[in-house]
Amino acid sequence: MTDTIVWYRKHFKLPKTARGKKVFIEFEGVRQAADFYLNGKHIGLHENGVMAVGFDLTPYLNFGGENVIALRIDNDWRYKERATGSLFQWNDRNFNANYGGIPKNVWLHVTGKLYQTLPLYSNLQTTGVYVYASDIKVKAREAIVNVESEVRNEYKKPFDVNYEVDILDYNGKLVNSFRGKQITVKPEETVTLKASAPLDNLHFWSWGYGYLYDVKTRLIVNDEVVDEVVTRTGFRKTRFGEGKVWLNDRVIQFKGYAQRSSNEWPGVGMSVPPWMSDYSNGLMIEHNANLFRWMHVTPWKQDVESCDRTGVIQMLPAGDAEKDVEGRRWEQRKELMRDAIIYLRNSPSIIFYESGNESISREHMLEMIAIRDKYDPHGGRAIGSREMLDIREAEYGGEMLYINKSEHHPMIQTEYCRDEGLRKYWDAYSYPFHKQGEGPLHKGQNATAYNQNQDMLTVEFIRRWYDMWRERPGTGRRVNSGGTKIVFSDTQTYGRGAENYRRSGVVDPLRIPKDGYFAHKVMWDGWVDVENCHTHIIGHWNYTPEVIKPVYVVSSGDKVELFVNGKSKGFGKQDYRFLFTFDSIQWEKGVIEAVSYDEKMQELSRHSISTIGEPKRLKMTLMHGPNGVFADGADIAMVQIEVVDENGDRCPLANDMIKFDLQGPAEWRGGIAQAEDNYVLAKELPVECGITRVMIRSTDQSGKIKLKAEAKGVETTTIEFPTLPVEVKDGLSTFFPAGQLPSRFDRGETPATPSYKITKVDVRVDSVIAGTNQKDAVKSFDDNELSEWKNDGRLSTAWITYKLERRAEIDDICIKLTGWRQRSYPLEVYAGESLIWSGKTDRSLGYAHLLVDKPVRSDKITIRLQGATHDSDAFGQIIEVVEAKAGELDLFKAEGGEKTNNELRIVEVEFLETLNQ
Repeated sequence: MTDTIVWYRKHFKLPKTARGKKVFIEFEGVRQAADFYLNGKHIGLHENGVMAVGFDLTPYLNFGGENVIALRIDNDWRYKERATGSLFQWNDRNFNANYGGIPKNVWLHVTGKLYQTLPLYSNLQTTGVYVYASDIKVKAREAIVNVESEVRNEYKKPFDVNYEVDILDYNGKLVNSFRGKQITVKPEETVTLKASAPLDNLHFWSWGYGYLYDVKTRLIVNDEVVDEVVTRTGFRKTRFGEGKVWLNDRVIQFKGYAQRSSNEWPGVGMSVPPWMSDYSNGLMIEHNANLFRWMHVTPWKQDVESCDRTGVIQMLPAGDAEKDVEGRRWEQRKELMRDAIIYLRNSPSIIFYESGNESISREHMLEMIAIRDKYDPHGGRAIGSREMLDIREAEYGGEMLYINKSEHHPMIQTEYCRDEGLRKYWDAYSYPFHKQGEGPLHKGQNATAYNQNQDMLTVEFIRRWYDMWRERPGTGRRVNSGGTKIVFSDTQTYGRGAENYRRSGVVDPLRIPKDGYFAHKVMWDGWVDVENCHTHIIGHWNYTPEVIKPVYVVSSGDKVELFVNGKSKGFGKQDYRFLFTFDSIQWEKGVIEAVSYDEKMQELSRHSISTIGEPKRLKMTLMHGPNGVFADGADIAMVQIEVVDENGDRCPLANDMIKFDLQGPAEWRGGIAQAEDNYVLAKELPVECGITRVMIRSTDQSGKIKLKAEAKGVETTTIEFPTLPVEVKDGLSTFFPAGQLPSRFDRGETPATPSYKITKVDVRVDSVIAGTNQKDAVKSFDDNELSEWKNDGRLSTAWITYKLERRAEIDDICIKLTGWRQRSYPLEVYAGESLIWSGKTDRSLGYAHLLVDKPVRSDKITIRLQGATHDSDAFGQIIEVVEAKAGELDLFKAEGGEKTNNELRIVEVEFLETLNQ
């Protein structure tokens, strides 16, 4: 991550079969800007630092001898575009880890002079192959498959070209073959060839079901194949509207993470072999997450293709920072979006394009829509931006930290819950005895939220998800479509707590799960409603006899009972739907078990943990790709080390220092642990909570690798494995590491059943009368969360009466009040003349629910302020550094928001009836 200039050189020779053909090179990405040279000739410049770029090498090649390609790369944080002097907005220290140089793959393509182009618009200005489905009938498993190839003729004569398409299923079986219309392609002409045909018995790509097809497109001249391209893709149906998203005709609420696009690992950065991308992204499916919202810049192609295989949905940005921009920097953003769409539009896992990490203007939104419509008009992908709460042209929106709902385009929260906690810190009752919130100030401010132990961090994760679960589809006309928590894996970028990296993840940097991982697995097992019940006890059960502590259980059951060594400790107090707390549990050696039940006391699920014995030995587990470890100089073997007792169970409080010895043709890349330097590349590092992992990178020499691990007081252990030879001839290799990686089908095909039950219906407002500011009264229910009605600060005017479209027994008033996070409003609510609710509203991340115990049938609801409001922050340090906007209704940004006089300020209100189940 050094900020410097670096040179790369590579020597290679082309095979004899390449003579007389076209040769292109594809760089999946360089950081930040690169000058490209071939055999001493400057062939181009690429400066955006994110997206792929291609060059036609043909004019500069020595087909009969050695070639030298050279790159001069500058990854200066302040790099300026040479032609304009403009900075690139996304080249930003705050979020875009600077893995400079060539951190991604490089490919050489050899074609004839009549060929299908590459999807590399930068420099080559070509768009490649586009595959999409239309007329999709999910139930019948049918669709029309449409294929388009941009074709260029660089011969000096015309050709009559036939266009042939083969569709091969996941197992390589030919399922359809068809042709397009024959076209004459003139010399130096570029045309688009098209073909389409119906396909039945389709397997639709879905969440946790990475079904992919190979689409082979061929150019045929005089019955001879002159060019063939294989595009791996999948087919699925999407729809966006009514505040919801449909995938294959089933509504899905998003449950996932805003992940750094580098998706990096300790000691190796982002440049990992594709099996590790699959392992990391596959953990999403294993704990029931469904969406990666990559942050700020487009992820690299390897992660995109990995999500295709694993069945993880993606929200794809181009490049930006925290605000809209103008002039050349906006043009740069459009160009990058164009390139990203062209390059990745055949990826079925991409369902969203993100135009900005902050709201953009309506005019800019329309420009981004036009780019999508030009280059991906049929891909079934919504394009929108963060915030975008009131611009209807945006096809989705959603704030970063707070909850939004809509009856129009879906609202997806983009970076909720920024709290941090180290995996090493269990609680305040066991080693290393981390008192909740203990740590230094952050920029002079309290940093409790960034120094949590795992017990309380997991509780906070549950608390934050509850706000979105409560507003899920089925709970009224205006709903929320889920959210992405920041981040999935702890990341070696800017953090706010005591440690020198960010620990907001549910797995640590080595992808070892924290308790938050299992909490989300419980809460997220369903497309919308929970479909499979799970229970998980947070923490461990290795304490000392004097310890009396709260035990937290996360469960999707209705009730949870706790047992210690078979003795019931009663039922837990339920909060945030999924959290069950047992306040004062006396520790005793043995087994602790949580059993969940439904409302009729039928058992649903159970989970137990035991007291683990004293450390006895080290246990090592080898982790690698499905076909072994390859000596290509880039493959990685990961070795997991655990301190275990005599039964082989991990010791949860072990923090032993492990000494490693590596022998054989391999490079030590090490792991990570808490320290000033995080034990970067260290040959000695401790386990944390009894476990760690280290990485070993192959060289270009194959052979036997031997790793020995030892620690004081426990048995030493050794692991051995071979690395497999990879052929490299004249600087070129046809070994493609991702080529044989399997898809995952964990969740099966999209279920045909509904994904949720309708539990509440809302009764619309027919008219409204307010104590003052009558013209603005409609803003209190206009489905625009950037507008509000408020009174004039006098208690006599702090009321508003809604005439409903019908008489109803309203038992849930869902209301968003300005300053929702830190302002509590004392309210009275009347149905007609009857008082049905009185009290102070809860502070929340968006909505308060006023639950009525004894609803009264009426078509008139009055909300009245009883007295002055009270301000007190309920959510700690969740403010992000963004520019204040006058339209935002967070009290930190709302004009006059600090006033606490007799103000009633309503952003949105809904009147709900709970349906009898």
